[in-house]
Parts: sequence; structure tokens; C-alpha cells
Amino acid sequence: MVNVYSLNGKSKGKIKLPDMFRTEYRPDLIQRAVIAIQANRRKPYASYELAGQQTTAEYFGRRRGGYRQTINRGMTRLPREKPGGGGLGKVRIVPQSMGGRRAHPPKGRDWSKKINRKEYAFALNSAIAATSNNDLIGLRGHLIDKVPEIPLIIEDKFEKLNKTGDVVKILKALGLDDDLERAKEKKTRAGRGKTRGRRYKRKKSVLIIINEDSGIKSGARNIPGIDIAKLDELNVELLAPGTHTGRLTLWTESAIENLDKIGNGSIQNPSLSING
Repeated sequence: MVNVYSLNGKSKGKIKLPDMFRTEYRPDLIQRAVIAIQANRRKPYASYELAGQQTTAEYFGRRRGGYRQTINRGMTRLPREKPGGGGLGKVRIVPQSMGGRRAHPPKGRDWSKKINRKEYAFALNSAIAATSNNDLIGLRGHLIDKVPEIPLIIEDKFEKLNKTGDVVKILKALGLDDDLERAKEKKTRAGRGKTRGRRYKRKKSVLIIINEDSGIKSGARNIPGIDIAKLDELNVELLAPGTHTGRLTLWTESAIENLDKIGNGSIQNPSLSING
């Protein structure tokens, strides 16, 4: 039994945690699941197989005694386009020619990875259970000295807030202000990523898990480091960013009550390709 907190940070009752909070800690399965999600999100890319070869260029038969010879013309025997007038055109479909194809284009690769359903379900339950472990939460770098209880559960009225200022005020009342301040720090990324749309890096702060969105997503989405997800959007990567478990998590009361739906398999992650 754990406490349920009101919007002013005071305990208003108790609730029983679902059985999945007693799941065995399996960092190996959690790592596999997160990598599978990341791999399946990666888009394959490659050049078109016929790029640079869609031309009329072709060999014109023997070099001697035939029509359109290249001998004694100071011209190389390479595939040439057919121009009008019976002459020999330009070289087209070899890499070293002007306007030719690329020598070594990207060959294309399927980055997706598969993971068995039962393995993914076990990883999800294990990642959920890890959110109640103070040691793992501390190892992730979260500041929880002022947090009254782990796991932290708040009443359902929290789901109706749609103002960022109100959400921040309540998070501070729950003792999460230190962790919010930690996530405000913005660092410049090393390497070429600076020029590719990912110049800055931020730390992950609180994950808010709700049952229904009655305005809370618009109220919390602009807070640095905050992620917010409904139960049917919950996945292992949100619970263990970068494969590191023990994310500081705030649950709503109805989310805890309906959490068993995940364990029963009625909620699945649509972004993950899973084997039966």
C-alpha cells in the first residue's frame, strides 16, 4: 500500500500497487527492448538501384569490322548512348564517366530488430518495477531527497490541468523542484550532430503516466525534461531512456488502477515489431 497525494502535496489516502511492481529486475531484457524500439524507428535509406543506369547507353558489338567502331578514334570501349546520325555518344553508365552513376552508393539496410512478445512484456513489467527502486532512480541522477514517497502517485484531478504554471506549482509541491532544475541545464552536443538539428542535449526528468488526457498534455509538454504518456502509449524506452532503468515517475491514481491491462496484454506498443 502506498499513499495517494492531492494537488497540494498532502496524502489523501492509500492504494495497492499492482503485482507487476514485484517483477524481477532484468536489465538485459530491458536493454534488448529499448534497442529494438530504437532500431525499428530508424528509417532505411539507399540509392535507387537503377540510378544513373536508365539510359540508352550500350556496347555496339565488335571493335573491328563492325558498325560504329571505336578503333583508331582515340575513344574508349565503354557503354555509350546512341545518338542520331550513326555516331558514338558519350559514356554514361560507368562510375568514372562524366554524368555516370555513383561508384559505391548506399546499399540499403533493414535496421529493424525483433523481440518475442513474452520477452517484451517481461521487460516492460521489469522497467515498471524499477521505477519503485530508490537506488536505481538515484543512479540515473534524479534528485529525490524532497520526494515524499517512491513510487509517487497523485489524484486524478491532476489530469485536468492545462496550464504549465499550475503543473509546475504542483510538481514543486510534490518535492520534484530539484529534479526539474537539473533538467533545465542545456549542453551543446559534441561532433557533427550540432549541424544536423540536434545541437543541444538535455537531461531527462519526470515521466508522467496518466490514464486519460483531459488537458494535462498541453499543460506539461513545455516543461524541460518532462515526458507524459497515457497507458496505451507507455513503452520500455520511456521508462528506461538510453536503456538505463529507474526513471523518476509520477503516476495518476487511475493509471495505477488500470496498469494491469498492460500485464494482461491488452495494451501493446504500436511502434515495436514483436514476434508472436
